[in-house]
Amino acid sequence: MPEINLLENYPQTKRNLEERLEQKTEDVRAIARQFGKEFFDDDRKYGYGGFLYNPKFWQPVVPSFQKYYGLSDKNSILDVGCAKGFMLHDFSKLIAGIKLRGIDISSYAIEHSIEDMKPFLSIADAKALPFEDQSFDLVIAINTIHNLPLEECLQALREIQRVTRRHAFITVDAYRTPEEKKRMDAWNLTAQTTMHVDEWVKLFKKAGYTGDYFWFIP
Repeated sequence: MPEINLLENYPQTKRNLEERLEQKTEDVRAIARQFGKEFFDDDRKYGYGGFLYNPKFWQPVVPSFQKYYGLSDKNSILDVGCAKGFMLHDFSKLIAGIKLRGIDISSYAIEHSIEDMKPFLSIADAKALPFEDQSFDLVIAINTIHNLPLEECLQALREIQRVTRRHAFITVDAYRTPEEKKRMDAWNLTAQTTMHVDEWVKLFKKAGYTGDYFWFIP
């Protein structure tokens, strides 16, 4: 269960945290947590402010996954919290023939997914994955399970562990210091579980999660 940053090549965006904090009323958070049009393709205060495919985001990242996990067209990947399928699209371009599936709680995201991934994406819940045990060589969940309450995070981790037969990689909102916690509180829009990194590691162990992990710390 190593800590490893497989997202080191993902472009970093800069946001004004003070301005973001001022905009985040409970009404705004409630709308964002519906993960509908407002979150993906509406005003920036609700989320992305326009969630469109851009190769600069995932194309630099997926080769790191390929190399680290030794992925080929013989393997399969599940993306938990796939949104519109952009990462899976770039996996398909890098590794022709690899088997891909993605699930997301957002019907809006699935309905507006990138065209070539539509056959492989479905609406589903991270805490009840609709797949048999050991169905995938690699299960990925990036900035997804922390959107659940603590006990449901635990269940989602158990589900990820259940459906992988080899590898898993997750990232979650976390902090190490009081200053990082302050920044996380200002940043957080949708996460219902944010914890110190040591608390996350304890949760991983409680869930029996043996995959890899890293942190999102703004």
